[in-house]
Amino acid sequence: MSLTFRPATPADIPPVLSLVRSAYRGPSSRAGWTTEADLVADERISPDLVACCEVGRRDGDHAYFGLFAVSPELQAAGIGRQVLQRAEEHAKKEWGSRIMNMWVIWKREELIAWYVRRGYRITGEKAPFPYDQLVNGSALRDDLYFEVLEKEL
Repeated sequence: MSLTFRPATPADIPPVLSLVRSAYRGPSSRAGWTTEADLVADERISPDLVACCEVGRRDGDHAYFGLFAVSPELQAAGIGRQVLQRAEEHAKKEWGSRIMNMWVIWKREELIAWYVRRGYRITGEKAPFPYDQLVNGSALRDDLYFEVLEKEL
């Protein structure tokens, strides 16, 4: 599948919101190879939209990768790998970033393993889960936290 990459615009908000909700949580997320549906019940945030991510510049030579979603019906087709690679290239080229960081819920073992296969390492640092910031939902467990992963670009 040929992908086109571009920055999001305000007009993209509805389809991005729909994609993120379908990929992360709810019944449609179960069509993909990984889901948070059994961990969090929350609304996390054009039909042609198949993937999205957040790439942010951080202090010094660090960048952040997050809010990553691929349409559940298209997961395991190489799209995620392309999006991640493009995000890494963007951070390195545009900002001179040397390290990409991300936070992943610790129970997402299959997802953490996927990132490790792409060169990320578990730092041992943990970040608290934002229980008080959930939108229209609640955590389904009280032991959630984020594992911090990083990769040298």
